[in-house]
Amino acid sequence: MDVCRTGAPRGALVQHSHEVRAELREPALALRALIPDVMRGYGEMSRAAMAPGDVSTATKELIAIAIAITRECDGCIVSHTRSAVRAGVTRQQVAEAIGVAILMNGGPGTVFGPRALRAFDEALEASTSSSS
Repeated sequence: MDVCRTGAPRGALVQHSHEVRAELREPALALRALIPDVMRGYGEMSRAAMAPGDVSTATKELIAIAIAITRECDGCIVSHTRSAVRAGVTRQQVAEAIGVAILMNGGPGTVFGPRALRAFDEALEASTSSSS
């Protein structure tokens, strides 16, 4: 059987963002308990890399989304689309970043790009409904 990097069969319906988060929650907590220094170090590196500088956090999240599409990483897509919403990224900006990922990745970009857009839409909807 032909599978994606996520382990799902190619062409299979991939989980919605809340399902991906739920699936990874317990294993991530277990791993954090086993290697706390590594996980803490990764968190610090992530905060430093995504902090605003000459490049805005919003732009960095768009870059991260494009890389997540390239790496075919649903967990990364979910994480960075949620962070993109918090950084004020628009749906059009995400779509244009997805366009670059498609350009650079060809066919796989046309599969994981729509997944990223769906994850962004879910994060935006969750953000809008929690602020109402």
